[in-house]
Amino acid sequence: MIFEQHYLECLSQASYLVGDEGSGRAVVVDPRRDIAPYLESAAEQGLTIELVIETHFHADFLSGHLELAAATGAAIAYGSVAETEFESRKLADGERISLGDVTLEVRHTPGHTPESISVVVYEHADDEVPYGVLTGDTLFIGDVGRPDLLSSRGVTADDLASSLYDSIHQQLLTLPDATRVYPAHGAGSSCGKSLSTDTWSTLGEQRTSNYALAPMSKDEFIAAVTEGQTSPPAYFAFDAVLNRELRPLLDEVTPPEPLSLDEVLTWQRRGAVVLDTRSPEEFAAGHLISAINIGISGRFAEQAGGVVQPGAPIVLVSDPGGDLEAKNRLARIGFDRVVGALADPLSAMLANPGDVVQSSRMDAPALERARAEMPDLQIVDVRQPGETEGGTINGARLVPLTQLNAMLSSLDASRPTVVYCAGGFRSSIAASRLSAAGFTDVSDLLGGYGAWTSLAAV
Repeated sequence: MIFEQHYLECLSQASYLVGDEGSGRAVVVDPRRDIAPYLESAAEQGLTIELVIETHFHADFLSGHLELAAATGAAIAYGSVAETEFESRKLADGERISLGDVTLEVRHTPGHTPESISVVVYEHADDEVPYGVLTGDTLFIGDVGRPDLLSSRGVTADDLASSLYDSIHQQLLTLPDATRVYPAHGAGSSCGKSLSTDTWSTLGEQRTSNYALAPMSKDEFIAAVTEGQTSPPAYFAFDAVLNRELRPLLDEVTPPEPLSLDEVLTWQRRGAVVLDTRSPEEFAAGHLISAINIGISGRFAEQAGGVVQPGAPIVLVSDPGGDLEAKNRLARIGFDRVVGALADPLSAMLANPGDVVQSSRMDAPALERARAEMPDLQIVDVRQPGETEGGTINGARLVPLTQLNAMLSSLDASRPTVVYCAGGFRSSIAASRLSAAGFTDVSDLLGGYGAWTSLAAV
């Protein structure tokens, strides 16, 4: 058996290539949209990708099933209750898929979504103990899938949590303890609340360490898994729908069109978002007016999905050679309207200082003085609810970055505003978004809440 986990750190997303060395037949499960790694690996090992299996309709990324099908001729498969615009194979509960000696068994595991499935992997068809189980977003390492993402679509979180309990206990925990657990996500994903940094485990280990698998009634389980979930990025609903639909394929090799500064400003006047992917420090030193800063080194696509509207045209401003990476990472969440990238940004900004501004950043002592001197100071905390349980700056408004666009109207654009996060990266994103929305006096806190608490401890 050939078994590969492909882990994408920036989205905490895992996909899998499973093949039979004897037959050369292979499947890919939950592929990312830029599919070159699967094609390269399959070619190196003499495998033919015949099937793409999706464990569910993903909300946090745009899957690469259409790209893989176009590149390899593979069929696309979902659990039997899934409905797609494109041709797809319906996988029944208990159905077995033979790749040769390597065999896959489908188990319906609704709960995160109604169509969720898990895929049990047998190295040999007659093995009593499976090699592992690909659990999608049903079972994570240290957690289970959140059941609340479809609460606005006529399916309650409690109903899905009830199904999730049954799936865990009737479909997954019936497997032997030695079965390896390979989920679709790890720590940092918004698809759960307590995901481990480990990318695989065993069912035996999860029985003893995963809070959601501890002995409890169904009602207790429902309460445990619905409480304390993070605010998901606003693009989740967009991707969940797009993953069902026919859509254009990604071209992952052609960089965005280089644009002059005049062309960038023309696009901006037409409503395009100027997305500056440099570091917060570089951005603060000088950037185009109304540009939004999302550093490429962070959770770039996910953070873009929280502050850029799906479907908006985007112009990139990147360090040299960074335009194609930024375009492809945006494409991973379906943000395909990258209309171009500013050519030679540093030279363009140096030659046109009238189109460039600097960001206001303040340290913790400066914020302390501002609070004393400005009674109308508006302080905005863009951390997630789980982060703010440990404390906030007194009087701060809690506006998670993932929900900033939706909550923008609740903030006063005329008041002086200071934005903070845990360490200073997300606050630069939020402050730039507020400035682009017309807030006239915005600063972000250097060092974030950590710097503030250190000051208070002195």
